[in-house]
Amino acid sequence: MSKIIKTLTIAGSDSSGGAGIQADLKTFEEYGTYGLSALTTIVTMDPDRGWHHNVYPVDAAIVAEQLKTIFAGGPVDAMKTGMLGSVEIVKVAEQALKSNKQTNVVIDPVMVCKGEDEVLNPESADAIRDLLLPLATVATPNLFEAGVLSGLGKLTTLDQMKEAARLIHQLGTQNVVVKGGKVLGGDKAIDIFFDGSEYLVLETAKIEPAHNHGAGCTFAAAITGGLANGLSVKDAVVKAKDFVSAAIRNGYAFNEYVGPVFHGGYRLEQ
Repeated sequence: MSKIIKTLTIAGSDSSGGAGIQADLKTFEEYGTYGLSALTTIVTMDPDRGWHHNVYPVDAAIVAEQLKTIFAGGPVDAMKTGMLGSVEIVKVAEQALKSNKQTNVVIDPVMVCKGEDEVLNPESADAIRDLLLPLATVATPNLFEAGVLSGLGKLTTLDQMKEAARLIHQLGTQNVVVKGGKVLGGDKAIDIFFDGSEYLVLETAKIEPAHNHGAGCTFAAAITGGLANGLSVKDAVVKAKDFVSAAIRNGYAFNEYVGPVFHGGYRLEQ
């Protein structure tokens, strides 16, 4: 290799391996990049309580120390954020991005754990909207997150997804992907890409059984890997859609509660 391509994730840990920094680092590796990570939260899932999620934020000062360590090795080619856990951590991430003049920034505005339907920390969601979206090359909210960030509430149609993307773009991010996934009716998994002027509808056939735990993290990490490798934003998003679809097709049932994607699925299908 003539040049080591570096990618960074600022995100939480999912010990089941499907999502969070585990998903990000595996995806970065699949894209041929050297992955670095700053851990923001530790998430556990309790099989004795129906897979209930417990979220433990890392002290913001420790997150800052991790980022100081990472950027001591020079700039990274692309980076993403995932679950951040507190307003203080959001501010630490913002400062790191600004002080290192970071480009190719993917903001995955994680607000809930899969299977949960309440914002983990409303103040953190506001901080992501106000502090990180204006720094984003791409933001990748799911339907729930797009409804919160846009102020539109529950999104149920393609037109509502497009309007949410437009409103989120106005918050400062350069590009927006609203992930509809399997939620909309019909036999297609649909996402909307908006670059400020044009909409691109991304469709794939819905996959059953849908082993899709970690799909959102993996999608954002794949966009990050694509940007790091020099793809345009549009091309990075299109490839990420194919990458995560393959990961879902090759996913498996981890236990009775969750089925994660398999991050090597795209490579195995080539």
